[in-house]
Amino acid sequence: MTTALSPSASTMYGATNESDAVMATLMLTCGTQSGAIRVCRWRDSQFAGHRPKKIIYSLDGQDTKGSSMDQLPNLGREHEMLSAMGLSGIEDLFSDIPEKIRTDGPLPLRPPQSEEEIWADAQRLLGVNIDLDSRPSFLSAGLARNFVPTMVGMLATRGEFLTSYTPYQPEVSQGMLQAMWEFQTMISELVGLPVSNVSMYDSSTAAAEAITCAVRVKGRKATQKGVVYVSEFVPPHKMSVIRNYTQGGGIELRPLKHGTDGRIDLEAAQEATGSCAVYVEQPNAFGVMDEGITRLKEIIGEHTALIVCVDAVSLGIMEAPGKYGADIVVGEGQPFGIGPTAGGPIYGLFACGKDYLRQMPGRIVGQTVDEDGLDAFTLTLSTREQHIRRHRATSNICSNETLIALMGAMHMAMLGPEGLERLALRVAAATESTKSAMASIPGVEVVESNNPNFREFVVELPGDARLAVDYMDRNGVLGGFPLGDWWESMSDRLLIGCDERTSISDIEALSTVLSAWVEGVNK
Repeated sequence: MTTALSPSASTMYGATNESDAVMATLMLTCGTQSGAIRVCRWRDSQFAGHRPKKIIYSLDGQDTKGSSMDQLPNLGREHEMLSAMGLSGIEDLFSDIPEKIRTDGPLPLRPPQSEEEIWADAQRLLGVNIDLDSRPSFLSAGLARNFVPTMVGMLATRGEFLTSYTPYQPEVSQGMLQAMWEFQTMISELVGLPVSNVSMYDSSTAAAEAITCAVRVKGRKATQKGVVYVSEFVPPHKMSVIRNYTQGGGIELRPLKHGTDGRIDLEAAQEATGSCAVYVEQPNAFGVMDEGITRLKEIIGEHTALIVCVDAVSLGIMEAPGKYGADIVVGEGQPFGIGPTAGGPIYGLFACGKDYLRQMPGRIVGQTVDEDGLDAFTLTLSTREQHIRRHRATSNICSNETLIALMGAMHMAMLGPEGLERLALRVAAATESTKSAMASIPGVEVVESNNPNFREFVVELPGDARLAVDYMDRNGVLGGFPLGDWWESMSDRLLIGCDERTSISDIEALSTVLSAWVEGVNK
């Protein structure tokens, strides 16, 4: 009996190589004898009448000395393992699975398809998707529609970058390490703090890691032991991540109160004095740029860490958090280098002061000199990581999102400081223009319209915002995010997001469909 393992030699073997050292490996079934498969392996020179080297791989568990084909099935070993477990066959392994949920016979799959048919089906399925490019979009809520230069994608697919491997051997990874170091430098300059890591998973995990880091650093001197004050307007999905990270560490989360104007209540913030940390967002979940945050460090004092989560693009025109006292700055890196991608892959930002260096999570690339006195880059302070001290590690960041972060570095490098400023101004202008247009619609009220906003703002509607979003969707506009999905008490409020791609025609389309919905509600 003959069992086919691969195409014939004439199919697999192409043109001969120049060097006899190049191996042409052909897996051919030469026949079975006593349950053995003969696998023949040639060098290209051995085609000239030489007898091929034979490798015998046993299916019955007999000696296979010299075999390199351990990936093939071995019935002998299989029977040996089953016998050790007291089982007579493979079916006995699945005896615990109830018969009623088993499939008797082959799976009900469609017949095989050609490549052309598969592509046609894929295109049909893709056509069902709702993307952010085919219609006006004002959907944001933490992620931004953006424009990413084609050059970013091209550079990111270079083999030198396109790997999940961590460059632990600096002598063979200088290019990757330098790119990571450049990313750190850009983020450090952007937020006004001396230390940055090579990214986190996203802003939610960055925020949670910042809180645990601050507790480790400030916990001993804090008079409110293990207490961290968190802005009461942090979105629920982010709060769930923060709670998940902190619930087993003896950390107590308390709300940092806001006034009726949507800004932090600075008088109430005095309660946070003596705590381990205060966590705030700038802008907040409603897009409000809160000037009071710049005075928060003066209120809470030096012994309490100030953690600020930022919209990184806003720093093109806003003061860097490090300059008004932030100890740790985190944020979503997604606006640089990668689209929203339905929530992933994205990457988080994390930067801090030197006091937090040895307690910060993630990887750090440092600049040094090699034995020849030349500049070189290497991973540094690695004793914080789980591969060195698992039980004392400051975080569990592994492969994280380095490739995506490098795409962010490429994007920022293409923008430069002036380009980033222009980008931030475009987003701010689009926000204010859309805000003015919404204020002109009868029955629509811009919430706390006197507050400055960046990227997002909130409107109050004469009905359920979910219904408004559904109506606008049916009429070709992604009209925003219904805040009732986050806080049920805000079911009549709509979060509208803008970006550098928001055009006048987009704003007009939003105004038209939202006006039509309001008129229908008021009838």
